[in-house]
Amino acid sequence: MLPNDPAMLLSYINMKLRDQYDSLERLCDDLDISKSEIVEKLKTIDYIYDNEKNQFK
Repeated sequence: MLPNDPAMLLSYINMKLRDQYDSLERLCDDLDISKSEIVEKLKTIDYIYDNEKNQFK
């Protein structure tokens, strides 16, 4: 279950990307979650995914 609050979601996703996954695509595939939903929700708090750094900034 993903956090509903965008700030909590940001923290959760970035932690997973840092500790367990080498890309957002792998994280989404493994957790069976929609990449577009994550990207859109985090965009509401002005965070975008940086492929090079593998994190939302």
